[in-house]
Amino acid sequence: MENLKNDDLIQSAQKNGRISAVLYLILIPLGFFGVAYVPSLLEVPGEMATTISNIVESEFLFRLGMVSVFLMNIVSILLVLYLYKLFKPINKTTAIFMVAFLLIGACISMLNEVNNFAALFLSGSNSGSVFNREQAQQLVGLFLDMQEFGSYIATIFWGLWLFPLGKLIIKSNAIPKLLGILLIIAGIGYLIDCFILFFLPELEFKITTFTFIGEVLFPLWLLIKGINIEKWKNYTLESV
Repeated sequence: MENLKNDDLIQSAQKNGRISAVLYLILIPLGFFGVAYVPSLLEVPGEMATTISNIVESEFLFRLGMVSVFLMNIVSILLVLYLYKLFKPINKTTAIFMVAFLLIGACISMLNEVNNFAALFLSGSNSGSVFNREQAQQLVGLFLDMQEFGSYIATIFWGLWLFPLGKLIIKSNAIPKLLGILLIIAGIGYLIDCFILFFLPELEFKITTFTFIGEVLFPLWLLIKGINIEKWKNYTLESV
């Protein structure tokens, strides 16, 4: 009976790992589409009239970008909860920090979409009865800027959650330590990008272009290889 219970715990760990992998791989394109692709397609720096025109002409795409961000955050919450179940036996306190950081980032990111809703409203014909064209353009620019800065505030926590996750991976020995190190490097990349935006915005440089690889390799490893059962047993059984 005890052996059967232990087998169930180990199978549950493998299941949680693979579900986490699938959620992470879904998270990546959702985030890219909503956070990076749609804004780059519609927003023209320094040309607010063109930006407004693009938003009006591609309103469905703009809304789809917002939906993508909401879905990204919902998926990220599910992801971190499954990762918590997976890594709780390694170190419960570190796993709680991992959950807390990501949940804060997700909440900020979803609330931040209010700025996009405001920009969409002001870009439409309904705003003409309240603001003149110049005022509407200035306000749309303001809300889009607030949305960008709000995204980077959320990014601080998207970076911070990778530190406890990387630490848990390294400590577990059930997943290659290199993946944990790469995730920590990715977290550092997010924080550096925030520093650049807040203090050196003229650089227009994103270090995450070069540090994201761990966030791709980690879920792929979980999905294809899974965790090392023999090394995972020690933590799983001790926590029972």
